[in-house]
Amino acid sequence: MTVLCPLSEEGNTLFNAGDMQGALCFYTKALKLSHSQVESAVLHRNRSACYLKLEDYTKAEADASKALDADPGDVKARFRRAQALQKLGRLNEAFLDAQRCAQMEPTNNTFKEMLRLLGAQSQKKVTIQMSSTDARVQQMFSLLLDPSAQPSDRQKAAQNLVVLSREEAGAEQIFRNDGVKLIQSLLGSNQEEVVLSALRTLVGLCTGHQSRTMAIVNELGMEQLCGVMGSGASAVSLAACHLLQVMFEALTEGMNREIRGKDEAILPEPSRELRSMLRHLVEMMPASSVSGPGRDSAINLLVKQVPRKSQRNPDNSLTLWVIDQGLKKILEVAGTVPEMSEGPPLTDNSHMSCSVLLSKLYDDLKSDAERENFNKLCEEYVQHHFGRPGLESKLRAIQTVSVLLQGPSDVGNRTLEMSGMMDAVISLCASEVVCHQQVAVEALIHAAGKAKRASFITANGVALLKDLYKKSENDQIRVRALVGLCKLGSAGGTDFSMKQFAEGSTLKLAKQCRKWLCNESLPPTSRRWAIEGLAYLTFDADVKEDLVEDRNALQAMFQLAKSEDKTVLFAVGSTLVNCTNSYDVDKPDPQMVELAKYAKQHVPEEHPKDAHSFVEKRLMKLLEAGVVSALVCMGKQESPALTETCRECIARVFLALVERQEDRGTVVAQGGGKALLPLVSESTDVGKTKAAQALAKITITSNPEIAFPGERIYEVVRPLVSLLTLDCTLLQNFESLMALTNLAGISERLRQKIIKEKAVPKVEGYMFEEHELVRAAATECMCNLVLSTEVQQLYVATGNDRLKLLVLYSGEEDERLRKAAAGTLAMLTAEQPELCARIPGTTSHWLEILQALLLSDSLELRHRGVVVMLNLMQAEKSLAETLMESEALEILSVLAKSTEQSSISRAAQHCLDKAIEYGIIKKPEEGGEGNEP
Repeated sequence: MTVLCPLSEEGNTLFNAGDMQGALCFYTKALKLSHSQVESAVLHRNRSACYLKLEDYTKAEADASKALDADPGDVKARFRRAQALQKLGRLNEAFLDAQRCAQMEPTNNTFKEMLRLLGAQSQKKVTIQMSSTDARVQQMFSLLLDPSAQPSDRQKAAQNLVVLSREEAGAEQIFRNDGVKLIQSLLGSNQEEVVLSALRTLVGLCTGHQSRTMAIVNELGMEQLCGVMGSGASAVSLAACHLLQVMFEALTEGMNREIRGKDEAILPEPSRELRSMLRHLVEMMPASSVSGPGRDSAINLLVKQVPRKSQRNPDNSLTLWVIDQGLKKILEVAGTVPEMSEGPPLTDNSHMSCSVLLSKLYDDLKSDAERENFNKLCEEYVQHHFGRPGLESKLRAIQTVSVLLQGPSDVGNRTLEMSGMMDAVISLCASEVVCHQQVAVEALIHAAGKAKRASFITANGVALLKDLYKKSENDQIRVRALVGLCKLGSAGGTDFSMKQFAEGSTLKLAKQCRKWLCNESLPPTSRRWAIEGLAYLTFDADVKEDLVEDRNALQAMFQLAKSEDKTVLFAVGSTLVNCTNSYDVDKPDPQMVELAKYAKQHVPEEHPKDAHSFVEKRLMKLLEAGVVSALVCMGKQESPALTETCRECIARVFLALVERQEDRGTVVAQGGGKALLPLVSESTDVGKTKAAQALAKITITSNPEIAFPGERIYEVVRPLVSLLTLDCTLLQNFESLMALTNLAGISERLRQKIIKEKAVPKVEGYMFEEHELVRAAATECMCNLVLSTEVQQLYVATGNDRLKLLVLYSGEEDERLRKAAAGTLAMLTAEQPELCARIPGTTSHWLEILQALLLSDSLELRHRGVVVMLNLMQAEKSLAETLMESEALEILSVLAKSTEQSSISRAAQHCLDKAIEYGIIKKPEEGGEGNEP
């Protein structure tokens, strides 16, 4: 106070005299010396007034904001911020501040006048903007409605309308000027680009705006929107699908967002519109007039919108409604055999999409009664077709079972066990009609998924599959038969001792799979089955080794992963998980293994080529072949085939790829860091953890600001904090703490994000962890977090042992822990001098601990120790006296003369200078031996 007041008063004097630069200088000096939050707030407010006079409005606003952070009730600071914001053209923000000032002092005429002026300016600005936007909207409308306009001009006008719709002012003008009717007419255009522009304009109108969305749904009608989505053009179908997705989000989530201010009236619940939209999507399922891509889009929307987002939400009424109204319609698509004339048009992805939708609906059921009803409806549908005369009906039944086996497998297995079903499948495998064979072989492959089915098929179907593989003249049948054999041949998984076929058979099967995979003359569906075969065979380490050595096969697989065929995603993901050994393996306890051997029980064996050195080489080969770009493309796919399990596979592979520190830069450079961010929120629980751990590894060794540029760096914090739980391994805890330490050292904004995610209590908890590396990493993280005033206040608060822990850790044997604790102590005692007086009360050994830091062999520890000493001496004379009466005086005298590190000697000399200033020791005479009390 004695230093600060004169500086502040001098600043006030100069301000009143009109010397703004001089006043600014004194206020700034006073701020540097201020340790009081209240005084700092006043100084920031005064400095803001200087900046206003000097017309530096950005700095004026910043200083006023700092004053308000400390004291939100400071009306002078708020008024100054309003003035600065007004000059900066941020009229809405200025109006809010002026309004608050007027509320706090209703009789103040200055505030009233400013409020009136800002209101007029804001209205004028809005009017200018609206008239400008209105003119542009009208110009676009005129071009689009002019029949004599050139097609290129109309197309450009439609694109400009899209740009305008992305601004709130533009969207409102389009909507108010009856633009929805114009857009409705554009949807009927023969020009694909015009239709796409119309759909994208509607996206702009609906995004985050519930009232406009409800009006547009009612005006256009779901029938027209679904008709556009069901059209033949793939790009138009995807754009319409995106529009409907935005509409769903606006209706279901709009009430939860802060967008109510945009809506002029209290809106009714949008349940009627939602049910109408869902009804139309369900009705699209079996419609023959709907294109394959349109049907896939409808399935995709149902997958995203119907099941509950969280199992904690008790309401699954939408799922029950869809099952009641549309399960049979979905099963009609599932049972369609594209090669037969009857049935709606499908794409290569349709059956897989149906499997995902059926699985999602089944998983969303809450009770045995609901699941039994689902089973019953599926069984009735399959039985109805299987029991009808004619081969086509039986094929439809088998195809439906095949889709169910890939989706809710429990339901699929129940339908497969129906009387005569398995016999019909085996029988049809011998059919002379290719499409009949194809349906049966695929059903046989999917049926082999369960252990009991695998043993049944091994006994009854292996000979048949071998016969088809060797004798069929159709490659599409041969490749499917091959996959069936691959699946049965891999029944032992990674257990080297459990092989179904003779030595070398799996390698031969894999070689044929790779051959078909690289054969570009085969249709993509057949090549996809080749990857399916490799997904099973790569449980065998010999097959893994051969595959990674075959650069052509790897690149062919990666190209397919990037293609339009989404059904390949899981097969590619599974193959890569196997090749990288990124699956979870529970290693048995050695004693239990010995007991099992003694009891003559089976003990799983690891293949010699699954050793770490082999896995590492395989990872390098995959990186060289371009696996990262393939994974990045896979993660971007908008398809039901990109299931949570598939995302988990991608996350597992990424984690394996960043295991080696030297490979992390390559992964980041090829987009791996960005691709991992969605995986931490859209995957299985295991997948989220794996993705978070991969992010941690990248953040530890790469510059986070380069790896995650811009705002993306803030998205990394939450997944890292999610690793700080008891459910995660100590390694995951450790890597998370290391990564958070890196982030906390970058900026205050990042520290605030970490604090907001409630990481501080978790970090504190790990400071007590028994494992020394985890304990040290947590303390290092805290060392960076205490740069935030909010965290410092936790240590300032009375009645806790936080400070004591740091002092004790500064005396531990673990050097890494000592450095972290002493660094935190140095930071805290510098920023919060009042803590210095509390240190002697933490432990009776506090002085010994600090002296030990000064005597340490480590220069870093020595430096931290001398900084703590200096902070203590500057805080209180009594503390300085205690230190100078101990051996610290002698140690500091030696350190002050040391040439080993200048920063240490300077700090030590400052300690001695402070003691001289207090009069505790005498200044040595020229040529004297040293300091004496």
